[in-house]
Amino acid sequence: MYFTDRGIEELENRRGEEEVSLAWVAERLREFVDLNPDFEVPVERLATWLARLDDEEDE
Repeated sequence: MYFTDRGIEELENRRGEEEVSLAWVAERLREFVDLNPDFEVPVERLATWLARLDDEEDE
């Protein structure tokens, strides 16, 4: 298990039944980066990866 799995599991256990919009998630990511600017690059990579999940692989 990766260290990050613990945080993901906590998120799923504590908030997994909630329904939120992607706009809400985007705002929480912005808040997180404002509070933790050292994580700007990883958050940007995660957001870009999520945004492009449905893109065709050969593009």
